[in-house]
Amino acid sequence: MKILVTGTAGFIGYHLAKRLLERGDEVVGIDNINDYYDVRVKYGRLKETGIDANDETPYGEPIESSRYEKYRFVKLNLEDREGIEKLFEREKFDKVCNLAAQAGVRYSLTNPHAYVDSNMVGFVNLLEACRHHEVNHLVYASSSSVYGLNETMPFSVHDNVDHPISLYAASKKSNELMAHTYSHLYNLPTTGLRFFTVYGPWGRPDMALFLFTKAILEDRPIDVFNYGNMSRDFTYIDDIVEGVVRVIDNPPKGNPEWSGKNPDPGSSKAPYKIYNIGNNQPVKLIDFIEAIEKAIGKTAKKNMLPIQPGDVPATYADVTDLVQDLGYKPATPIQEGIEKFVKWYRDFYHV
Repeated sequence: MKILVTGTAGFIGYHLAKRLLERGDEVVGIDNINDYYDVRVKYGRLKETGIDANDETPYGEPIESSRYEKYRFVKLNLEDREGIEKLFEREKFDKVCNLAAQAGVRYSLTNPHAYVDSNMVGFVNLLEACRHHEVNHLVYASSSSVYGLNETMPFSVHDNVDHPISLYAASKKSNELMAHTYSHLYNLPTTGLRFFTVYGPWGRPDMALFLFTKAILEDRPIDVFNYGNMSRDFTYIDDIVEGVVRVIDNPPKGNPEWSGKNPDPGSSKAPYKIYNIGNNQPVKLIDFIEAIEKAIGKTAKKNMLPIQPGDVPATYADVTDLVQDLGYKPATPIQEGIEKFVKWYRDFYHV
């Protein structure tokens, strides 16, 4: 298949592109390589897939991979409607996986417009392009953040998610709503994936695992929010990618039992579906820190702080639909995943 993967300089996008290429798909990757976090990590990911990119990389021009015969990369903004249209016109994609987004809950409190531009304007550009160029499946990243004030655990895709507590979460919820509209109006198969705290090698520098590892190695204290009384359904990157690939290969056909009298938020009569992809085993923040300490071989100094605005105390994924429909459940133990990350971190930063 010929697949567009957006966000291939990003954490999940890099790993997904690599996986698809290794199984023989043709992949075009796009990313705007913004400076939300250390661009050295972004360029490092691209380099791993044979893409020689830097700050002078020409905008909108395809770069051939020196490692994968079927891979090309284009520096492009999702909100560039004309650029996206030209890309789709030229490439004729079979499927699209949208992993590009302005990420981060806390950043959305101070930079709201970045989320509207990338996550909403950019997403509708993709929807329009998929509609007009006969793409047969749009898969897109949503987030566990959409569960917001929900307290029923584990979080189910069949729960109502109308109470987000950050603009980031609201932008992801809006993606699900826009996707459903296009599935209903234009019969475009769309699948939204609610990822739960993804971690692993080449992970994002703004995430807890990266920040904690860096601070502990540099003998600096770490900030432990909500006094450590947080739990997260940490999900290893390889498990996420396996779930995404299975979803890409299985476009939704619509739920014939769906009823407007008792509407199920996770499916539709239209070819629309939502899945959680999480480890289904929440880990307490203190236990997570302990696993990092064990992998590094050093005890962390801890600043115990109150919960931050926009944060939720716990996440926990119900993956019943993923198991039933696709026969898959993430399973990498937290200690194993953290050890792999710490090894990557030491190699990448030579520490």
